[in-house]
Amino acid sequence: MVLKSVNDKAFRRYGKVLHDYDYSDLLKAMEKTPCPDGVEYVASMPDLEKTHAARALAEGYFGGMPVQVGYCNGHNWTLNGLEYHRDSELNIAVTDAVLLVGDLRDITEEYTYDTSLVEAFFVPAGTAVALYATTLHYAPCSYGDEGFRVAIVLPRGTNSDLKVKPEPKGENSLLFAVNKWLLAHEEAQIAGAHIGLVGENIQISKGKLRS
Repeated sequence: MVLKSVNDKAFRRYGKVLHDYDYSDLLKAMEKTPCPDGVEYVASMPDLEKTHAARALAEGYFGGMPVQVGYCNGHNWTLNGLEYHRDSELNIAVTDAVLLVGDLRDITEEYTYDTSLVEAFFVPAGTAVALYATTLHYAPCSYGDEGFRVAIVLPRGTNSDLKVKPEPKGENSLLFAVNKWLLAHEEAQIAGAHIGLVGENIQISKGKLRS
């Protein structure tokens, strides 16, 4: 798998780099968040939501919508799943990180996705990217042996528990949480998730990624 940069033209299919905001106070606040051996996702953290960057993104990029600002931190080298939302997700990288992404339009009528279509993109520390609603994504991956810290901005309520879960037919079988549709790989053993990823459960390392 070739490791491309989010600054390459190839990334435009999946999202864009956001240059028009000052992320300095958000990056500083993120330095206080833990970086566990596994992966930890926190959807909403008040200290992050109080930052100037968070307010500017809510007012600007999301057009005044209520948002939540949290983080996904840790050590990870495996795909495990791919999710999507009905809106963009913003990732602000505090450290170098790698994103494994795909295109929603490549999901089959049987709600499966071939992992050979996944692409890998390097996100340099200090870079913010918007992942479009048509972009399949999941937890960031570590670059090399180092852990990662990535702030996550989404419409408020995303990834919270469903109060009502529709009958699991068609696309509803992928609905895993509020505004979260998930296809999991069977090796990941994610309880309650739709097993929709076929092919290799991609694992990355510097030795397997060519820049």
